[in-house]
Amino acid sequence: MSRVDFAYGAAHRLRAACRTAARHVEAGHRLLVYCTDPRRLRRFDGLLWDFDPASFIPHAYAHDPLADQADVILAADADALAAAPATGWLLNLDLACPPDAGQFDRILEIVSGHEADREAARSRWAQYRDAGHDVRGHQLSAGTWEP
Repeated sequence: MSRVDFAYGAAHRLRAACRTAARHVEAGHRLLVYCTDPRRLRRFDGLLWDFDPASFIPHAYAHDPLADQADVILAADADALAAAPATGWLLNLDLACPPDAGQFDRILEIVSGHEADREAARSRWAQYRDAGHDVRGHQLSAGTWEP
């Protein structure tokens, strides 16, 4: 089973996801990002290019020939997720749990203060818990979470 970490209280979910991705790259880890909403995934892709003018986060979509070399791999659907290079870590930006969640060592969930985001996170939490995953919650404002 996977360990699933929910980080609550993000002022901006996608910017917090970019900071998480940057920390993984700085630490030498690869990260798989899953999101079936094409608009949200495109916004995240764009933010990876310019959220911090002093850094670049090497990333590619799972179907891209360069995905094997990218530090951050973007998967837009279950097929792309299954075909993506193994990383062990998944950042879920979708409103639903990723398919085959148990294949990942760690799943990271970032939750903003928006009610719709919080409701979807509560549902994912229950699904992960019911599937037997080790689910943990962290308040971002408390500064206690370093994925």
